[in-house]
Amino acid sequence: MTKTRKTKRHPSPREQEAQPTHQVRLPGFITGEEIGLGDVIKRATSYVGIKPCGGCQRRAAALNRWTVFTGRAR
Repeated sequence: MTKTRKTKRHPSPREQEAQPTHQVRLPGFITGEEIGLGDVIKRATSYVGIKPCGGCQRRAAALNRWTVFTGRAR
């Protein structure tokens, strides 16, 4: 008897857009506008000298849809 392993199914792009964005409030750290997680990682990696590629841009866009940092309550 063989066991079958269930694999995680990645959501389609349409399903990804339907998912809600997580908002993290960081008063004092973020001023004014909202910033996505992808933008935070992009800034940190470029600061240490890593050049972005096409995959980095897609990853940043996906992370920005997933998590947003804000400094004020909505």
